[in-house]
Amino acid sequence: MIRRTRINLITISTVLVCVGIVMIYSSSSIYAWERYGDSFYFLKRHLAFLVVGLVFTFLAMVIDYRLFRRHARLMFWVAFALLVLVLIPGLGREVSGARRWFRFKFISFQPSEFANLALVIYIADFVCRKGEQIKTLFKGFIPPICALGSVSLLILLQPDLGTTIALGSVVLIMLYIAGVRVQYILSLILCSLPMVYLLIFSVPYRRARILAFLNPWLDPKGSGFQIIQSQIAIGSGGLFGVGLGHSQQKLFYLPAAHTDFIFSIIGEELGLFGTLGIIALFMIFIRQGLRIMKNAQDKFGYFLALGLVLMISLKAIVNIGVSCGVFPTKGLPLPFISYGGSSLIFDMVSLGILINIARSGEYP
Repeated sequence: MIRRTRINLITISTVLVCVGIVMIYSSSSIYAWERYGDSFYFLKRHLAFLVVGLVFTFLAMVIDYRLFRRHARLMFWVAFALLVLVLIPGLGREVSGARRWFRFKFISFQPSEFANLALVIYIADFVCRKGEQIKTLFKGFIPPICALGSVSLLILLQPDLGTTIALGSVVLIMLYIAGVRVQYILSLILCSLPMVYLLIFSVPYRRARILAFLNPWLDPKGSGFQIIQSQIAIGSGGLFGVGLGHSQQKLFYLPAAHTDFIFSIIGEELGLFGTLGIIALFMIFIRQGLRIMKNAQDKFGYFLALGLVLMISLKAIVNIGVSCGVFPTKGLPLPFISYGGSSLIFDMVSLGILINIARSGEYP
């Protein structure tokens, strides 16, 4: 039973990665030729990241996942230090006003992706250490919230509100499942609403995104441009799509066609059936991940699997929702499919850990 679940998870992830390879080339080749004179530019980089991801996935599969618990605090502090360092001019790379990456020649590293994984591991370890004390305010709720708050503050300074909200959602759900009192979580959410409102409406580009989400046609050539072009791409695909490689929106109409809005290009080229196929694959992935969680041999494996499945599924839900106009625009990639180095590598590491937990569940 567990072995079949593990095989299903590997198969689904492989299909998603293969779809990503095809769609990244399809959506980026013309843009890559125009900008870099090489239509394979993004595909070659993506394949390089994929190779690195496979190496780390293999390591995550063969190393006992319980080792992550022993080094949970160390990983958290390393992630914290990297988030501080990336904000320092000269160390962190600034792109379009955001300082989120370290740049090593042709390789970029986004520390917030590592911070997501490190914090999930830390929370899983914390829940196991505290036991019944997790229900108390000062010993069970405030410490993990302080850890979340410190990481969130550093990610907000990059700035990256989307990742902060996604990470906060994952941690709060983990704490709720662990037994933290609902009134503590609701009180935190209510207290944070004014700050979220301030973070959104005090920053012009975020306010513009919300207004564009409510009515993109108020500024069709400005803040509403991405949403409109994304919906045009999905709508023009019909049931069966215009054909692989025949997208019109990727011809400099839809920005970030190979990253944040690759789902829109899938909708245009492969149609409704293509998008439903991708959604079905993610639904099966989540189902298999939850099976692994339920069959974990220890509490740490249970909560670690929960956090990893939440992290991947939430990114998929938000990315697809943004492409369809259901959510405001956020810079979250589509797991295993979108172009992106750090995001792809850490999604694959998460997959490797899930397989590791499933493999340990095969034995009594």
